[in-house]
Amino acid sequence: METTLVLLKPSCVQRGLIGEIINRFERRGLQISGMKMMQLDDEILRKHYAHLVNKPFFPALAGSMKASPIVAMALTGVEAVTVVRGMTGFTNGRRADPGTIRGDYSMSNQQNIVHASDSPESAVEELSRFFAPEEIYQYNHALAGYLYATDEAL
Repeated sequence: METTLVLLKPSCVQRGLIGEIINRFERRGLQISGMKMMQLDDEILRKHYAHLVNKPFFPALAGSMKASPIVAMALTGVEAVTVVRGMTGFTNGRRADPGTIRGDYSMSNQQNIVHASDSPESAVEELSRFFAPEEIYQYNHALAGYLYATDEAL
């Protein structure tokens, strides 16, 4: 099993889409193994977006991410990173396919509802940025036998 990070951004929170987006992940079969609401500050944003800190749009990005609390989630499943990335769609909501989260709920490159880790390696790093180890739970998913064949659920 793999665990990935998803952030429900202020654009999701302010539009009242938290439950809708969580529902999509759960209906797909992903297991919520950690979840909390938090207010982001400059320190965590500079770490999370370290690759963008020197870009001219970073102040606007940071401002939008501090506009309201976010919901941080740890989602677990077989190939969770790939599954979540497929569900979220292309970063720019105008270019995201219908049926994806961004394709259904976003018209923006920045106000695009969710952040999702882009690789298993970045998921490990990002999860540790938003969650203490004791905030991520490992438990048997009651429906695992109906989500995966026995040779898939590792």
